[in-house]
Amino acid sequence: MTKRSILSANGEAQSHINDAVRAFTLNFGDPNIDLVKAREADASAQMPDILQSWFLALSNDSTQLKKAVSIIDTVDETRLTEREGRNLVALRLALAGQWPSAVDVLDRHLMEDPFDLAAHQCALRLDGYLGRFAREAARASRALPFWSVDDPNYGIMLSFFGFGLEEFGDFARAEDVSREAAELEPFAYWPHHAVSHVLEMTGRPDEGVRWMDDRLPFWSDPKCNNRVHIYWHKALFHVERGEFDRALALYDNEILSMMRPVGTQLCNPTSLLWRLQTLGCDPGDRWGAQFCHWEKQLSGMVSPFNEIHGAMAALSADDFKAYDNILLSMKRSAASGSELSETYKHCAIPITEAMACFVRGEYGDALEGLLGTRTQLSRMGGSIAQRDLIEWTILVAAIRACARNTALSLANERLAFRPESAVNNRFLEQARALAA
Repeated sequence: MTKRSILSANGEAQSHINDAVRAFTLNFGDPNIDLVKAREADASAQMPDILQSWFLALSNDSTQLKKAVSIIDTVDETRLTEREGRNLVALRLALAGQWPSAVDVLDRHLMEDPFDLAAHQCALRLDGYLGRFAREAARASRALPFWSVDDPNYGIMLSFFGFGLEEFGDFARAEDVSREAAELEPFAYWPHHAVSHVLEMTGRPDEGVRWMDDRLPFWSDPKCNNRVHIYWHKALFHVERGEFDRALALYDNEILSMMRPVGTQLCNPTSLLWRLQTLGCDPGDRWGAQFCHWEKQLSGMVSPFNEIHGAMAALSADDFKAYDNILLSMKRSAASGSELSETYKHCAIPITEAMACFVRGEYGDALEGLLGTRTQLSRMGGSIAQRDLIEWTILVAAIRACARNTALSLANERLAFRPESAVNNRFLEQARALAA
């Protein structure tokens, strides 16, 4: 039996740390409250500072990253246990933008300590920023045999496996595992989220709406830290059913009212409004209002995924100076020699430049530019469903460029996987209507 790792904290502080980890990995409640209690119980405990820094690091917000750096600079490394030391090494790499290296450290650590639930979520989140959520299926599969169904938080660990399976493309197994995890942990974010993805990827929007509605008391609770993203998924189900007004109402009411003005959450309304506008919905003054939030994030952005969305919002709000600044920042990142340089060079920058062509009405150039990124698309970060925004825009660009055969090919591709989608059928009709 693998031993559970220890912390440099007394028993009472460890109990509060465990509560913080549970809140963090459920994505339900404020783990910082428990970290305050842990510090009060044992002022010499090191893990509260490490965990708080992880929370800040995963925000991808430049201000929060600076706070994290200042916190870990005070950590007493002479007191660290093996678990805490490995977390600190990975954390410093993550704060330096070396996400792949940070995940490598966490992966090796989790082979020795499969019960470090916080490290599992940190690795999962970082892999998500790298566009490789699917790696969680392997990571969780290595750990789960060490766990027992009777262990506290087993349902959370199981939910990580379920989401990894979904991104891996094993939709049937992902759905079974995630529904089981949702029964064990009804307030957990990951199992509800994983089933939502399965229903989206397998083209079952009616079931998706029912899934959301039936479980509304669990995921709409104010303690759920990811309500905005779940509402985004709900809106996508309505889009796929052709209920654009209902999706726009979710944007105006639920999503905007709950959204925190940080990059990762801002990507949700940007992605949704972009889709709805391509379908003919009038955005009114929504882009300008949304970009006011983005402006606060533009300095020091460190995520290709966020920067692509920020650039799209700037273009849509007619703030071309801001767009130019984002693109310039991306080019600096591409030339920096960092672990993300190639992502900027071969994925983020070409996508961002092609999106500018799309907004300017240069649809042929947008089409060719975006088509050239398809083999690199996973590098932009996010899930398959989130990256579908680019695939969606490629098809719209093909239709608007009157590239009939390309548009038909892309519409056929989408329909093969989601034949009941009202949007995909609409795209096929538009493609067929183009002059041969």
